[in-house]
Amino acid sequence: MAETASAMLPLGTPAPGFRLPNPARGQEVSLQDVRTERGLLVAFLSNHCPFVKHVKAELIRFGEEYGARGLGIVAVMSNDIEKYPDDAPAKMAEQGYPFPYLFDESQEVARAYRAACTPDFFLFDGEGALVYRGRLDASRPGNDRPVNGEDLRAAADALLAGQPAPTPQTPSIGCSIKWKSPFVRGRG
Repeated sequence: MAETASAMLPLGTPAPGFRLPNPARGQEVSLQDVRTERGLLVAFLSNHCPFVKHVKAELIRFGEEYGARGLGIVAVMSNDIEKYPDDAPAKMAEQGYPFPYLFDESQEVARAYRAACTPDFFLFDGEGALVYRGRLDASRPGNDRPVNGEDLRAAADALLAGQPAPTPQTPSIGCSIKWKSPFVRGRG
């Protein structure tokens, strides 16, 4: 399986706005709907990616624990669903995450965040400034390291305690975002 690293958006970058459909609830969700005064985690996920499947149980635990502590959490799926139908909205609604899982059909939100892979994580403070971007932890499918969320948990714990995020920050590794072709087929 091919690995893609996250692009590491510059720290301090303001959280780009969005308004996207939540297939599980049949409603649209905006940045303002999920952002809290404590901060916000934006995670780019997909249904079919082996890297996301590998960490899904930990993402659910993280969502339950840190959501209860006041951190806003949202996931976004930006893959081309024509080429990857397992990522379609109906299948997104079946994933069981304890946070909104939104469909970025235009892929504009992924581009605004410079998301490169799934999973890819962006943690913002209560003012909306990026304080952490990178991996969940050192675990990957087949590397026998524990899936414990230690990198993201350390960053979220620091944020919630009013401390700076740990450094260095390591890029996430996962499946590439499945971009739509920029070319119109059948012409020319």
